[in-house]
Amino acid sequence: MAIIGAGPAGFYAADRILREEGLHAQVDLFDRLPTPYGLVRGGVAPDHPKIKAVTRVYERTAGLEGFRFFGNVEIGRDLTVEELERHFHAIFYTFGAEDDRELGIPGEELAGVHPASDLVGWYNAHPDFAELEFDIDRARRAVVIGNGNVALDVARMLALDDAELRKTDIADHAIDVLDRSPIEEIVVVGRRGPAQAAFTNPEVIELGELEEAEVVVEPAEVELDPVSQAWIESDEADKTARVNVETVQGYVGRKPGGKPKTISLRFLLSPVEILGEDRVEGIVLGRNELVEEDGSLRAHDTGEREELDCELIFRSVGYRGAPLAGVPFDSDSGTIPNRAGRVIESADGPQRIGHYTAGWIKRGPSGVIGTNKKCATETVEMLIEDVVAGNLLSPSDPSPGSVEEILTSREVHQVSFSGWERIDRAEVGRGEPHGRPRVKFASREELLAASNGEGSGD
Repeated sequence: MAIIGAGPAGFYAADRILREEGLHAQVDLFDRLPTPYGLVRGGVAPDHPKIKAVTRVYERTAGLEGFRFFGNVEIGRDLTVEELERHFHAIFYTFGAEDDRELGIPGEELAGVHPASDLVGWYNAHPDFAELEFDIDRARRAVVIGNGNVALDVARMLALDDAELRKTDIADHAIDVLDRSPIEEIVVVGRRGPAQAAFTNPEVIELGELEEAEVVVEPAEVELDPVSQAWIESDEADKTARVNVETVQGYVGRKPGGKPKTISLRFLLSPVEILGEDRVEGIVLGRNELVEEDGSLRAHDTGEREELDCELIFRSVGYRGAPLAGVPFDSDSGTIPNRAGRVIESADGPQRIGHYTAGWIKRGPSGVIGTNKKCATETVEMLIEDVVAGNLLSPSDPSPGSVEEILTSREVHQVSFSGWERIDRAEVGRGEPHGRPRVKFASREELLAASNGEGSGD
């Protein structure tokens, strides 16, 4: 079996396959980066180390018989899907959703407007983003568009002080820039109210515990409309939504503590236009009201406008998957079309034999890390049904060494799991003298060198 994408969905799928009695599978897990774990390494905020502890589960999967990791191997560049079909009985696509959604408003092309995902990759030392620049040192006010966990992560990271940052595994280049930041206010803008916010309880609660930032809200914006209030009080509302509302409303009337920064949580506002000549100078926000349509509350523009000066904008309004050559793709949803994980040629098309998908590229960017386990398990159940029915690919050369031979002949620098472990030890070793969990390598060249034991002490 080939699995493309070594994030949570890929590891959960590999684990379920390898533990299935009687299957006796060989699982080759490919990733275009030299490192595994996907967004757990490159997306989780540096000051959330407990979330990253899930990698210990993935390490156990990597120790199972039949598991191999092929890091720094990009499908579509180093190997094609057609070539994989000649060497594997089944192919799993678990490569996530890395493209960000745009706002689609005037001025979005101005300098100083960035996808939040770029900043996240930058401060997490993702090699694709390490060289980016954000002009943080010229911003007094930053605006974050979106009401999910990524938006709150960005707001929090912009508000942390130097001492807090230096306890984490944040990229060294990010510490230096954020330490010099003149930002005084971070404004987080959501198009609906606090009852509909997509962030989870710990993220919004910890904003109120920051050393260097006060949280403020506009009282009128966190008062619930009658429909939202009725829903929150009903059995249909989950605990997350109730606690979110209680927490946000609890920020009303908080006495200022004299902290140097402010995080303003704004609701019922949508970006209408970004102002500026060559770079962002401000943003126009439109006031919304919630209207019930087809059983859900939708944000409708009232026509009221508010103009806000700012020098930096991060959009965090969702992710979408990108197509992979040779694989069906639904451009509307940004996912691979599938039925319960079986890849199909189109929405109403037939199954593509031997092809499967799990994770965000299967269902879209939703849920938390653990959601991918259930998602991957559903897909593997489909695989097992197809194994029993004999409904898989018929590779011409399924021998374990065939793919390695191709990659070697093409001079692809493959990183095995033991190579990743050398990177891991080197990064942890770099962090120990500074009391940090690790100091990450931020370039592909450094990662590849460390995978060979160069400069790592191995």
